[in-house]
Amino acid sequence: QGVLVPGLGTFAVVHEQINGTEEVYMVRRPVFQLDMDMSCLRELVFPAVMMPGDIEIMPLDYWWLSQTNSLPPDVVRGCVEETILLYSFQLRDRQRPAFAFENIGILSCQDNVLCMQFHCSCIAGLESRDTWMALLLT
Repeated sequence: QGVLVPGLGTFAVVHEQINGTEEVYMVRRPVFQLDMDMSCLRELVFPAVMMPGDIEIMPLDYWWLSQTNSLPPDVVRGCVEETILLYSFQLRDRQRPAFAFENIGILSCQDNVLCMQFHCSCIAGLESRDTWMALLLT
């Protein structure tokens, strides 16, 4: 399953099979596929992430988000859209702010590489059996 944040990208959970020397591991790990206006990303490099075709991508649920903070869904939508717009303008102006997603991770730019760094707790929350393998892969 995945969630599309319009103007920013898609967050998803992928299942990945890893062949160890004695065992086969099947881990769940988070991925982020950037989907921003390319004019914002001049001079920036970002890792290519391939989403498997069988992942169902859903739009960001502004109604559900509004339930977590008591703001109307249209206000939440406006806040999300304005925040993404501000972030894209900052990237275009060669500013390199970090974009933090609570309980998920940080989208940051270091040495002109823009990448998503997931919090260990996010990865561990998805994969309880082979947590270390998922952490190493992510």
